[in-house]
Amino acid sequence: MPVQTSPELFWLTLVALLTALLWVPYILQLIMQMGVMGALMDAQGEHPHKAQWALRAKRAHYNAVENLVVFAPLALAVHALGAGTAATALAAAVYFWARLAHYGFHLFALPVVRTLAFLVGWGCQLVLAFTLLGWM
Repeated sequence: MPVQTSPELFWLTLVALLTALLWVPYILQLIMQMGVMGALMDAQGEHPHKAQWALRAKRAHYNAVENLVVFAPLALAVHALGAGTAATALAAAVYFWARLAHYGFHLFALPVVRTLAFLVGWGCQLVLAFTLLGWM
């Protein structure tokens, strides 16, 4: 039975799922680099990745987590208060794609477009916040 939900909650769920999966590529690289046991024996998370793309993937994942902390409560508040509009629905959807693009651009070391993708996501957060504040 499908669950009826708001667009903001739907996109938040996809953002959370995306963020939950972003660690996989850089951990697989570490396993390829050190073997399964070597990667698992890193109790402090300090084994250096030899592949620069894996270091960038790790930083992009951390950035996604940091931004999820901002996006999630905003999306939840919009949903809980029934404050959703066409603008907040679009902002939530664009936020997902901006975060996915940010990860890819970071992975491939494309600094200008990476920053633009980050700013698009930040703008989406502002749409949700401004809606909650009654400024939109």
